Amino acid sequence: MHRRTFLASLGVAAAAARLGGCATASPGTASSSTGTRRLKRVGIQLYTLRDDAKNNLEATLTDIASAGYKDVELLSSMRNFGMPPAQLRQLLDRLGLRAPSTHIGSEAFDNLGPLFDEAATLGHQYIVLASLPYGPGKATLDDYRRWADRLNEAGRQARARNLWMAFHDEAYDFSPLVEGQMPYDILADRTDPSLVRLQLDTGNAAMGGRDPLELMRKYGSRYYSFHIKDAARLGAPNDTELGKGMIDFRRLLAMIPDIDDKYLFVEQESYPGAPIDSVRRDFAYISSLQF
Repeated sequence: MHRRTFLASLGVAAAAARLGGCATASPGTASSSTGTRRLKRVGIQLYTLRDDAKNNLEATLTDIASAGYKDVELLSSMRNFGMPPAQLRQLLDRLGLRAPSTHIGSEAFDNLGPLFDEAATLGHQYIVLASLPYGPGKATLDDYRRWADRLNEAGRQARARNLWMAFHDEAYDFSPLVEGQMPYDILADRTDPSLVRLQLDTGNAAMGGRDPLELMRKYGSRYYSFHIKDAARLGAPNDTELGKGMIDFRRLLAMIPDIDDKYLFVEQESYPGAPIDSVRRDFAYISSLQF
């Protein structure tokens, strides 16, 4: 289910051109590039367990901590399922979880002050725009330029509060091309790196037909946060459990500069069974991966 569809259910408001070779791993196989490092911390985007969180946020966060995750990216776009910021911070502290980041919707740009206040309470460093307010294929290049400018202005406000604004990619930011250009590149190139950082959703990029390793080669210094998501192939309609798709995570992790200072959040949006079971398998895979 797409985020915008799920937001509506809560009452809250093919492939692109490949640049260079597609460096991927066959499903279920390891890359030939093997190191000795492992991730020191693994986070999760709360959207992965959106239905569970809607029913019982405290129990869901308890399950997240029990699975081994140390960080959680919250969902200000969904008002964190109704839990007040101070209460949520107490719960996170009790469970030993950090919340360094949150996703917001485009409507939050009309009044960022209260959101920045909540960020201080919850310990956020990043405020991430989840997506542009258009459906797939609906936005023009001028829309991407306009939102790049809005992100720059919001970034100026955020830096004054010692926060960062960031942008998270959706599959339709890469495909189809608009006027012969890739919309994602328009926004990435127009945003000011001193004000706006990028969050790479690896699975969304792949589902949009863009090799995430190619994006790392092009924008690697701009990525300070990641959604670690897998896909069966470039242009696939859905994601899959980590390690069961085509993304070579060993190579991708090795490409991230200063990885211990970056934030990596597992995200999965479709599941073969119970979502919490996928969440546990995803953690086991990515936490044990050597790169």
